[in-house]
Amino acid sequence: MLARLVPRGTELDAWNGRHFVSMVGFCFLRTRVLGIHGWFHQDFEEVNLRFYVRRKAKDGWRRGVVFVKEIVPKPLVTLVARTCYNENYQTLPMRRELAMLGPRKEFNYSWTLAGREHRLRARAEGEWRELPPGSEAEFITEHYWGYTRQRDGGTIEYRVEHPRWRVVDAVERSLDCDVTALYGPGFAECLRAKPASAFLAEGSGVSVHRGVKL
Repeated sequence: MLARLVPRGTELDAWNGRHFVSMVGFCFLRTRVLGIHGWFHQDFEEVNLRFYVRRKAKDGWRRGVVFVKEIVPKPLVTLVARTCYNENYQTLPMRRELAMLGPRKEFNYSWTLAGREHRLRARAEGEWRELPPGSEAEFITEHYWGYTRQRDGGTIEYRVEHPRWRVVDAVERSLDCDVTALYGPGFAECLRAKPASAFLAEGSGVSVHRGVKL
């Protein structure tokens, strides 16, 4: 299922012999384009479905992410992402509810499609901790390249910079979503299964560099 989505020049990346897809909710704050505020709305939500690839370069293996689809509430964000990176963005009404009260942390992202509300939710109890070396959480978060397949069959590679994020495991997590309507029937079975892991990440400043065609 994933092989047909792998951009040319990359290959599927694995952790302990397993391939993963992830449902991820992000909250973007104080966003700038080319260092300038105000090109489009600075604060917005995003929910994406992604999987993991790698590419052998002169400096070694570059481990990266491929997005199946990214959902945002702002049409101009979708326009910029499609134009600059050919990413598969979709604009839908969205909202977020983020609460961090001491050790209790709860993140809720919801979006509306065809009159139905869809929701991604996770709750944790505990303090942020450093990523354990070699852990599944490290594999999921420590990918610093993005790859997109272009309309002509080529591949765009772009670098993503951020410090290692601290995480906390979720004690409750749920995905209430019409997967077939959003991502196609192929993903419905795996996203109905119990997730291999669920965690919250503290987040940080992030820089996304210009893409380069391979």
